[in-house]
Amino acid sequence: MAVVAGRSHLRFGHRFWREFKIFLRNAAGSIVSVEFATTVLPLLVLWEGLPRLGLVSSKLVPPPSVVTLTAWDMLMNHDLGTHFLHSMGRFALGMLIALAVAAPIGILMGWNMFIRRHSLPLFQILAPIPPPAWVPMAMVLLGIGLPMQTFLIFLGAFYPVLFNTYQGVKDTDPRYVASARVFGASELTLIRKVYIWHAMGSIIMGIKIGIAMGLVMLVIAEMYGGNTGIGYILQEAKEFFLLDRMVVCMVILGFVGWFLIEVMKYVELKLAVWKVEKQI
Repeated sequence: MAVVAGRSHLRFGHRFWREFKIFLRNAAGSIVSVEFATTVLPLLVLWEGLPRLGLVSSKLVPPPSVVTLTAWDMLMNHDLGTHFLHSMGRFALGMLIALAVAAPIGILMGWNMFIRRHSLPLFQILAPIPPPAWVPMAMVLLGIGLPMQTFLIFLGAFYPVLFNTYQGVKDTDPRYVASARVFGASELTLIRKVYIWHAMGSIIMGIKIGIAMGLVMLVIAEMYGGNTGIGYILQEAKEFFLLDRMVVCMVILGFVGWFLIEVMKYVELKLAVWKVEKQI
């Protein structure tokens, strides 16, 4: 038994590293390229050079070298890692709740005309309300803390996931449904085996948009409530006009967004292969 378990763990380890290498190769391909280098490197040189030459104020445009030193100082002396972990915990909670609620509703709306007619008008009325407009009401009803922050992140991610899931299920090719019914598939089987898999590309696209909106609402939520997180640091840096710290927070948020989008691209590569014509 021990030998079998050892072999199983070994196979899992090999598979994990193989998939991890695929993810790294695809993720690195979006930034390690001639096109990226010829665009970004000159911008970095200008960003570093203009303040150094005195053409712009270094207080208004802190160069990358200063931003790097500031990031190291924040990490070593100002609990940047703790703030980051708090932010990511809130973001993960809000995103998971949004996905758990929005995806099933979107599937049901796309699958059933009765549900669609009774729910779609309500969401079409609520969706155009900008998520930041909910901040005052959320603060009054939920207070300043994790419930309010989670709700705002949830709200930012909810509608992109909902509408993309709904549209993906609704646009399922009727021929696939008819073929499955010929072989005696039940409605539950159709949902599980046809509708969801056909809509997988749209669902993942909704999650990608939801990630961007969720990060926006994360920053807003932490600015208005709480005393930890990247948004809190950003707000504090604004109050004291510490532009280098503000840039550090912006770079962190940009990296998090990029990384999560790359994760979803990898998931799409594995789950929605018929939707992926080329790796971007």
